[in-house]
Formats: sequence, C-alpha cells, structure tokens
Amino acid sequence: MDRENPGRLVIRRADASDWLVVAGVDSVAASGDEARRASIRRWCEQGSVLLAEDASAPVGYSVLEYTFFEQGFVTMVMVAPTARRRGVGARLLKAAEAACTSPKLFTSTNVSNHPMQLLLQRVGWRPVGLLHGLDEGDPELFYLCPGAEG
Repeated sequence: MDRENPGRLVIRRADASDWLVVAGVDSVAASGDEARRASIRRWCEQGSVLLAEDASAPVGYSVLEYTFFEQGFVTMVMVAPTARRRGVGARLLKAAEAACTSPKLFTSTNVSNHPMQLLLQRVGWRPVGLLHGLDEGDPELFYLCPGAEG
C-alpha cells in the first residue's frame, strides 16, 4: 500500500448491515468486548461510521459524531493491525474532515496513545487541550482539525 492511495482504498459510509464487518476490523471488539460491539452496532445504525476497504477486505473505520458541543468529533479511528502504518488512518481522518458538517472538527486520544498522536501530528491536527479524570493516570489530549474555523 502506498500512502497516497493505500491498496486502492475506498472509504464509504457504513450502514446498519455492516456492523459485523466493522466489528471484525476492531481489535477490541474482535477480542470479545461486548460494550465495543454494541457501540459499533449503534454507530453503524446512526450512520456515523466511515469504513475503509481495500481490494481484499475492510481495513479500518472512523466514527464521526456531533455530540461534542454540537461540533464534529472523531470518536474513533481504528485500523486493522495488518494495515497499520500504511496511510489508512490518515485517509480516514481526511474523509471525516470532508464529511463533517459543523464549523469545527475535534478528536482526542490518551497521552499513552503515541501512534495516534503521531498520526494526528502528521496530518496537521493541532493540540488544543488536556483533560484529566477520564482514565486514571492517562490524561486525554484534544486536537482540532487543521481545516476547522477557529
């Protein structure tokens, strides 16, 4: 896969019938986490999932919601372990930016999640805040999309 169009990547909005496919891409859901599986099903039913597929299979997904002060928020970016470091995450973030209908688009990640921080830096998202108290001992870093007004 190349970073410009990894594996002829196609990104499309998932529908309710795709939830098992999306859950299969998610390493947490695939390990049997029922809460994550329920979230994936709900996200698919709500039309919030952008699904990345290459020629052979689904390789990742992102979730775009508007529950963060009525602004766009990328709740989840997940890339299949076999497709990581190939530009899929960057393409999913770009797709979320293109799909976002609010003036601003945010996301967050734990301080401990270095791969996500590196991805966000690489695609130009800028840090805008730090929140303590969600995960004990692992603060949440918030980022703003570079194309957002602000």
